[in-house]
Amino acid sequence: ALEGELWSSEDLAGQLDRLATYGRSHVAFVIGGSTGLSPAVLRRAQQKLSFGRMTLPHQLMRLVLVEQIYRAVKINRGEPYHK
Repeated sequence: ALEGELWSSEDLAGQLDRLATYGRSHVAFVIGGSTGLSPAVLRRAQQKLSFGRMTLPHQLMRLVLVEQIYRAVKINRGEPYHK
């Protein structure tokens, strides 16, 4: 989302850790298409995250998101991950 917050990998790891700590076992990420997201979807969002101002193809954004979730898990486990 253009109006979303910019987080570091550590910020994402911390947020996912907090969600797990407070009993949130289900997290859904919704990636907007070329026309964005509907106002109804945006209203339901508890967080809006931006990966920058660049436009990325939907399939590539899915890969970037999965990689960042993987990185967050590694950070939360205290395991090394290539930077």
